[in-house]
Amino acid sequence: MGRLLLVVRLVLADVRRHKAHAGMLVLAVTAATATLALGLSLYNASQSLYVQTRAATAGPDLVVLAPDTGPAATATLNALAEDPDVVAHNGPYDIVYGTLTARGYSSSVVVHGASPTPGAVDRPLVTSGAWVRPGGAVLERGFATALGVHVGDRVAVSGRTYPVVGIAVTAATSIYPWSAGIGPLGGPSDYTGLLWLTASDARVLAGRDLAITTALDLKLRDPDATETFRLAHRDLSVRLNMHSWQFIAGQDGHIVRNTQPMLVVGGWLLGFLAVAGVAALAAGRATEQIRRAGLLKAVGATPGQIGVVLLTEYLVLALLAEALGLVVARLVEPAIANPTDSRIGDVLGPTGLTLAATTALALGVALLTTLPPTVRALRTATVAALSSTAQYPRHRPWLTSLSALLPTPLLLGVRLTARRPGRAVLHSCSTAVTLTGLTALLTFYAQPVRGYGIASSLPNGRDVVDRRLLLAVTVLLALLALLNTIAMTWMTAMEARASMAVTRALGATPGQVSAGLSFAQLLPAVPGAAAGVYAGVVLFAFTSRGATVMPPRWWLLATVLATLLATAVLTAVPARLAARRSVAHTLSAEAG
Repeated sequence: MGRLLLVVRLVLADVRRHKAHAGMLVLAVTAATATLALGLSLYNASQSLYVQTRAATAGPDLVVLAPDTGPAATATLNALAEDPDVVAHNGPYDIVYGTLTARGYSSSVVVHGASPTPGAVDRPLVTSGAWVRPGGAVLERGFATALGVHVGDRVAVSGRTYPVVGIAVTAATSIYPWSAGIGPLGGPSDYTGLLWLTASDARVLAGRDLAITTALDLKLRDPDATETFRLAHRDLSVRLNMHSWQFIAGQDGHIVRNTQPMLVVGGWLLGFLAVAGVAALAAGRATEQIRRAGLLKAVGATPGQIGVVLLTEYLVLALLAEALGLVVARLVEPAIANPTDSRIGDVLGPTGLTLAATTALALGVALLTTLPPTVRALRTATVAALSSTAQYPRHRPWLTSLSALLPTPLLLGVRLTARRPGRAVLHSCSTAVTLTGLTALLTFYAQPVRGYGIASSLPNGRDVVDRRLLLAVTVLLALLALLNTIAMTWMTAMEARASMAVTRALGATPGQVSAGLSFAQLLPAVPGAAAGVYAGVVLFAFTSRGATVMPPRWWLLATVLATLLATAVLTAVPARLAARRSVAHTLSAEAG
């Protein structure tokens, strides 16, 4: 217990001394794990919402649709309702295909003829208002949300106007905009909303020469035997379409088909940025860690105990950030998993796969950033560790010769970059990741706007959600890259303060020194930006389906130039602050 308490005290003391470092680690890992958890959980969340909606609305196990109406179709559907494997049914009832207009929008709509008192199967849950009554219409909630229609508004269906008396959800159809099942436009992927009228009102509407389908909802003795039931009745003389509850649930998952890979890839990119930024800070603390390890060795600590002390801080902060990320994902997930508002229920907690992936990401960030300096500290002898001073980069004669003819700011920038190649690589990769996200966003916006075709004037809800989420991920990438740039500039300035003081003593101005520090960040950013543009286009083409429309070249060029300009601006403040330090004070401190 005494050793554990000692470790806790040492870790807490170190966190208090380096609050900014700890905060950056927690912020970066939280953003990465939240994004990754969202991406990995979306499909399961969508299925969970369908299952809960199905339970709340007595959803059918099988929906049978007869596109050829008439006595033969009705007789066949009635025979199916009497099958020994069927324990309850709803219908047969009419589905009428029409056009709805409301609030300046128009859309294809399927009208279900419903009973004022729903039976044992398919009891839509009214979330606002009341259930159908003669002359009144009830809208499916996802469709109503897309239209912006509320209870009390009026809608026109193929020339007839109805007041909206209620808004409801159901599990008998897929979510908006795939409510059709089958119909005049070909299949379940038709972009169509759902509306309920009384059976008599639906028949009156059908008298306007509108297409009709007869439907039957079935509750089976074995809900998992839908495929067996369907295959057993495929040879009937009447053409039938059968949609199982498993098919409807799978169709719901299409709403997050593009969102899921976008968030998963974004989570790993954010994790890489976390590694780049925190590793730069950890490298700047290397000398302090070596001296700390020497002190612990001097008082009798073993290498294992020292390793625990040095690693625990990062591991605990990373796991804390993972927990925060999972909480954020849990709060945001309902809105993303149910963007059309067609389902009800609560999303479940993270699955084992999600927990494993986010834990691997959090621990990977912690270990990749702190393990190298920890191993270096443990390998340093006690006397050498206690007398450790700042490690100065090795001077290379060839670098001096090549940079001698450059202007002073550029000369300083080249030398600072070349003397710390590892940090330059990290900054270049950080810039590449940021440009990857920005380029993917621009490529997405360059794609043609996809509506719902001539059948609907409503905007494509899936594209709207994808655009917002991709923008959010890109903003997170840019913010982490911003923090990384500032942190790397400040660490470079602190490590180079002695050489910069000598440079100023030899005649360089504070402006030239600060410009040199900015150039040290700009030089590796250039190849990183070029690589990021190419990676962004490739990544979008890989994750998208179908042909990719390239954005205009000037968009990409402007993005690269804006990124480089932002890098220069962001590095100017910390570089200027470092360059204004007193030369005499810096040199005397180093000499002491």
